[in-house]
Amino acid sequence: MDITTKNTDAPPPTKPVVTEAQRAARGATRPGDRIFLGLSRGSGILLLVIMAAIAVFLTYRAFLAISEDEGNFLTTFEWDTSAQPPVFGIAVLAFGTVVSSIVAMVIAVPIAVAIALFLTHYAPRKLSGPIAYVIDLLAAVPSIVYGLWGALILVPHMNGLFGWLDQYFGWTGVFEWQGGPARSMLTVGILLAIMILPIITNVSREVFRQVPQMHEEAALALGATRWEVIRMAVLPFGRSGVISASMLGLGRALGETMAVATVLSPSFEIQTSLLDAGGGTFAQNIASKFGEADTFGRDALIASGLVLFVITLLVNGAARAIIARRKEYSGANA
Repeated sequence: MDITTKNTDAPPPTKPVVTEAQRAARGATRPGDRIFLGLSRGSGILLLVIMAAIAVFLTYRAFLAISEDEGNFLTTFEWDTSAQPPVFGIAVLAFGTVVSSIVAMVIAVPIAVAIALFLTHYAPRKLSGPIAYVIDLLAAVPSIVYGLWGALILVPHMNGLFGWLDQYFGWTGVFEWQGGPARSMLTVGILLAIMILPIITNVSREVFRQVPQMHEEAALALGATRWEVIRMAVLPFGRSGVISASMLGLGRALGETMAVATVLSPSFEIQTSLLDAGGGTFAQNIASKFGEADTFGRDALIASGLVLFVITLLVNGAARAIIARRKEYSGANA
């Protein structure tokens, strides 16, 4: 009788590696799955096409204007597209856009994170609900309403703050005040901080709510206080979410138009003090000059819009890089 021996030392057969895309394609067997797969894939491709079309349009129109510019587009402190030859540059606009956005972020981010922590870990439900509702309403207010409020209410009541800053911190030069109306970069930054506060607060609040309960209970079991629980469990978990929320707010601050145009007293001078009136931003300059500009002037404004477009892409890319470096704190790896 033949006895067939089995080789027990042979390695088991390996299964082929199937990627997520292949698994999704194999699973899309029903008509609804195939339709959804096609729509989602087409939406992603359409988004890339739209972004590419915007970049091509801005680059082409910007090239037409910059090629005729007699000044240095990056360093010129002047904007006169109707002169012969035309001279214009974005030095003042870039400085004002960056400074006002930084002021807004410095003010808004700590307050927004503190509000989000209060609503999720300190306030009772009867109180957190109405506060969250009011914050949601702030996000729905049009920017022109913020601008009118800033021009009629905020600006006239900033003299006391400006005088105090000049008295105690004027020696720095950054908070030196020469008098005059408070239509300055600090006022714009405060107004932008109020505008982006709801966005950062709402996103941060939802991120903090996703913290695993077992993390907080484990910290409490080890004898941690409420603040230590937040510092060791909540903030590390929600760090990437807070960064994403901050970048959303920064994106609005960089591109805000009507509120800044209503409050700021524009001039093509870089003020060393945040309290002196003057300066400008990309969006404010485009909004104020686009209606009266000729074809060449609009091309010049589009060129400045291209710079703002690039700055926004760089900011979002930097945010994605920061989140990728800190992915061990994300909820997906909790």
